[in-house]
Amino acid sequence: MKKLCAIGEALIDFIPEKKGQRLKDVVRFKRVAGGAPANVAASVARLGGKAKFITQLGNDAFGDHIMEVFQNVGLDTSDIMRTNDADTALAFVSLASDGNRDFLFYRRDCADKNLKPEDVKEDALKDCGILHFCSVDLVESPMKESHKKLINMALSQNVLVSFDPNVRLNLWDSEENCRNAILEFLPYADIIKISDEELEFISGYTNIEDALDFFFKDRCQYLIYTMGKDGAAMYRKDGSKVMAGGYKVNVFDTTGAGDSFIGAFLYQLLANDCMDLTKVSANQLESFLMFANLYAAHTTTKEGAIDAMATMEELTAFKNEVINQ
Repeated sequence: MKKLCAIGEALIDFIPEKKGQRLKDVVRFKRVAGGAPANVAASVARLGGKAKFITQLGNDAFGDHIMEVFQNVGLDTSDIMRTNDADTALAFVSLASDGNRDFLFYRRDCADKNLKPEDVKEDALKDCGILHFCSVDLVESPMKESHKKLINMALSQNVLVSFDPNVRLNLWDSEENCRNAILEFLPYADIIKISDEELEFISGYTNIEDALDFFFKDRCQYLIYTMGKDGAAMYRKDGSKVMAGGYKVNVFDTTGAGDSFIGAFLYQLLANDCMDLTKVSANQLESFLMFANLYAAHTTTKEGAIDAMATMEELTAFKNEVINQ
């Protein structure tokens, strides 16, 4: 089984001990390791796959904690840099009573944004089948250039490229700059995952069917469209479509749900050696989507991001519970 390689931000999420409060009213927080691309890599590792993560952390206690969490879930951390010149990023997350979130980030000059292209090793993608990234670290920075270097390496080495824009507008100085960065990187992706809440912002269309030509005009082979509890749809460049329904669960925390979804889907591609996306059957893709929906549903029943990612054994037990309800 080939590895997943993910690049981007790793940070500490501070989650309120008590839900249903505005961020200004929260008194106590719990520390958990997270960051969208890190969550994706961690979900692959937790499921028993092979995954590595490329980022930079500060030489501080928070960076130490993140490294310990990564190593405990089985992530390859050999390409993670440490620096004394910048701090590990932080995020404070307020959870509404329905499990949805409000973010406040402390990452204006954080360690991950300062990862230089020369720090990306020439053999970084050795034994890797898929490269995954998101948009948070595509702000103008050394890290953006590091993404470009790694993506070009992936294209030259026949490594699949997966992109989940994971829009976080409060991390950008303007909506226009965020959208422009996403549009700059979309052409390089073989797999694009977007949510129903992101569709219009990214494509300008309100209906996914109307947006297909927009997403498929370049490399993209798979467009995965997630709809929360309503499941997911996957559109292929050949015009076919696969659907999978969602699962009704008691939502505790939606942090990392989308990341766990795409992580579980990419895990299935790797585990089943589906590196030629044109040859994967509709039945396989439907089962992969169902698996990803189940994995994401499980994630929402737990607190935190990486801490909420299930092992295969935990997911099997959860599936039995859901079926028997």
